Amino acid sequence: MESSSSGYQNLDESDRRISNVFAAKKQAQDFEMSNVTVVPDETYTVAQAVDAFGFGRFQVKLSLFTGLCWMADSMETTILSILSPTLQYEWQITHFQQALATTVVFMGMMLSLPFWGCFSDKFGRKTALTLCSVLLFYFGILSSMSPNYTWLLILRGLVGFAIGCSPQSVTLYAEFLPCKQRAKCVVLLDCFWALGACFEVLLALIVMPTLGWKWLLVLSTAPLLGFACVCPWLPESAKYLVTNGQTDKAIDTLKKVAHDNGKPMLLGRLVVDDVVLEEKRGRFTDLLLPQLRVSSILLWFIWLVCAFCYYGIVLMSTGLFESNNNNRTCSSNLVGGIFKTVQSCTAESHYLTTRDYIDLLWTTLAEFPGIFATIFVIDRFGRKITLVFQFTLFAITLILLFQYAKNRVLLTITLFLARGIIAGVFQAIYVYTPEVYPTPLRSIGVGTCSAMARLGAMVTPYVAQVLLKSSFNTSIIIYITAALLAAIASSLLPIETKGKDMKEEYVEKD
Repeated sequence: MESSSSGYQNLDESDRRISNVFAAKKQAQDFEMSNVTVVPDETYTVAQAVDAFGFGRFQVKLSLFTGLCWMADSMETTILSILSPTLQYEWQITHFQQALATTVVFMGMMLSLPFWGCFSDKFGRKTALTLCSVLLFYFGILSSMSPNYTWLLILRGLVGFAIGCSPQSVTLYAEFLPCKQRAKCVVLLDCFWALGACFEVLLALIVMPTLGWKWLLVLSTAPLLGFACVCPWLPESAKYLVTNGQTDKAIDTLKKVAHDNGKPMLLGRLVVDDVVLEEKRGRFTDLLLPQLRVSSILLWFIWLVCAFCYYGIVLMSTGLFESNNNNRTCSSNLVGGIFKTVQSCTAESHYLTTRDYIDLLWTTLAEFPGIFATIFVIDRFGRKITLVFQFTLFAITLILLFQYAKNRVLLTITLFLARGIIAGVFQAIYVYTPEVYPTPLRSIGVGTCSAMARLGAMVTPYVAQVLLKSSFNTSIIIYITAALLAAIASSLLPIETKGKDMKEEYVEKD
């Protein structure tokens, strides 16, 4: 009996051990499951993961990193309106040559944008942005050493080529944003653009009277140096990685997002809706597929007009303030040729005054209320209505210039309103465009749209800097007409992306 009782006790003890083992395993599983978010069908996409992780510390850091790139782009374009009057005075260049110095930068951007779009679609957003920052810093420093007008054109053109990659920072940023916060965050990113523009004007106010324009070019590359230093810490787009078959790297990136945001990693298998062959990735012709053709053509026109109007206001502001200081005008003399400096218009050529810089700063500050107004409107009324409303309001504001151009205070207020509105338009279209195109075409889509924007920016100096000197009314009418046509085009856009996830794949239709 003692032996059988002992045996039962051993069995009971053994059962308890087994029960304890199962209990321990169950606790371990429960602990593991408590740290994992389960997707019902055991598969998930990058968009679902990003939405599940929400907005957190990862997105905040990415905002700062990409914001530096955006700030650098802003400074390199804002400097054009500041540099032109100084070059005209020091090198005695014509109005046409003055406009060409601006155009060549945008020409470099336009020619490079499709290249950077294809490059980032094939080699990744991070690789493209790293190369861009290095090239932009290098050519920015070299352009400050330009011995004459011809060398300045060449080197600023190369600066423009490098700047062409900066829209890819918005693409990278947007792909890590949850659907509900995407519009607001992309628009808020423009705060860095406005900050860069304001910083450039302040820098010019301090540097130009003492050190001159060459040192201004050198010091304006500071954000580029900062961005180049943080590039190694930039994450690669998870959407890009999974679309290219690098699922393990995409999962590692998503784990980092989850860890930084303090959220559990999704349980299941990372999938893509459809498979796109590598040789078909990033093709320009795919932008004209039946389901994208109308959107692409309308977006190209809208981007062209948006840049035409935005940079027109930026360049026009300097010219109008100059004219307000000195009402004497003269015609451009092109006898000396494009690449030769000639003695013409010296009576009205001068350095910008302190008051000019202060008024430029006021008009630049208008971008901040423009940003916040766009944030308020875009998620309440949708992308299309926002674009239509802002383009129309911009055209109405320009009409006021006919009455207030000769009054310095009213001129500054009108330019303040116009710049704030058109800055908001730019951000609305930057939100809308990446949402229209699927991941394999997103970079080439945004890049091509940006190329059209640069085409508009290439044309606008000849209206805002050349035609404005001879016919103010004609110049303003051109901008008003362009804005109204863009409002009509915006109303015809076939897709409203408000509240929708960004597409990961596309299917070719016959």
